[in-house]
Amino acid sequence: MPKKIKTEGKNDKDIEEIMIAIEILSQTVPPLKTSDTGDKAMHWMNELHLRHLPIVNNEQLLGVISEEDVMNFNDPEEPIGAHSLSLIKPFVREDDHLYDVIKVCVNNQLSIVPVIDREEKYLGVVTLEDLIKHFATSGSLIDPGTLIVLEMNKRDYSLAEVARIVESENAAILSAYVTSKSDSTHIELTIKINSRNIEPIVATFDRFGYQIKASFQESDYMDSLKERYDALMNYLNV
Repeated sequence: MPKKIKTEGKNDKDIEEIMIAIEILSQTVPPLKTSDTGDKAMHWMNELHLRHLPIVNNEQLLGVISEEDVMNFNDPEEPIGAHSLSLIKPFVREDDHLYDVIKVCVNNQLSIVPVIDREEKYLGVVTLEDLIKHFATSGSLIDPGTLIVLEMNKRDYSLAEVARIVESENAAILSAYVTSKSDSTHIELTIKINSRNIEPIVATFDRFGYQIKASFQESDYMDSLKERYDALMNYLNV
């Protein structure tokens, strides 16, 4: 379950439940110490199918070591503390949203993201695999429904208007995802709808002048999604 967090100035009242880093913290990835060797780091990475591991001394996060770092050691039997790391100290805090975890993961090309508390104490890591599994098994993905992909000008985008059209056909949007390119004035909006009968909805979008790029029935979409998810999991476990 998503964790309820509290914010200052809210009289300690719970705010809306959100997805935060502490909720999918891994308990299976041990941190390295600066006294550990490159050989030990590489052995753990191979065992855990990871490309990075955190370095922690006395509950303080010092940084992240990568496979490339270890491969550049002149002597893998030397302690990792004797070498500089190629990465800065990437981390998120325990109550950071999972979108922030994704951002740190992507920007630093990490297979794990260290998590610390407000006192800078190391808590654990969020792995890329667990992050993907979390979103792949979220309600909006596993609930029955169908997909519609719309293309429109950025200035014409209104999720409220799109939702109104969907709801006018006695359906609801389960999730929405916007894709855009910096060199284009257009966006693609992918919506998942809680209805298998999308023909009336597609017709209504067409009547309102929306360009429909694609639509996917649930069975075809879920089969394709499962194949891609399985392929990604196999890749991460290589």
